[in-house]
Amino acid sequence: MPFEKLAERGTGERSEAMRARVIAARQIQEARFANEPNVHCNAQMGSRLIQQHVVLDDQSRAILEKMMTKYDMSARAYDRILKVARTIADLAGSPGVTADHIREACGYRNLDRGSWGASTSPLPIKP
Repeated sequence: MPFEKLAERGTGERSEAMRARVIAARQIQEARFANEPNVHCNAQMGSRLIQQHVVLDDQSRAILEKMMTKYDMSARAYDRILKVARTIADLAGSPGVTADHIREACGYRNLDRGSWGASTSPLPIKP
């Protein structure tokens, strides 16, 4: 996500509304995986299910390819981004994963990288 969006000082979504969206998204996922043993949510999808339930258009594929190349991400990161994008789409009530969902998922992935918040110089120590 762009810094500007993260730094906005809006009132944000009320807890009740967020809770309702999460419940609805979980119901969508339960229905999606009703015939899949031991799969109840997007996080549990394997490669076959990812290919089946995360269909990317050309724009989304190009964005993901650029991010994968730019940040030298692994195949595991690729799958995780697609799972998160599918969940973002479910929270939005979207039947498909869009370029915006891919961008947002990539943004979360970059925040999750090990170097986030690291400093290159030590903090001064006061006696």
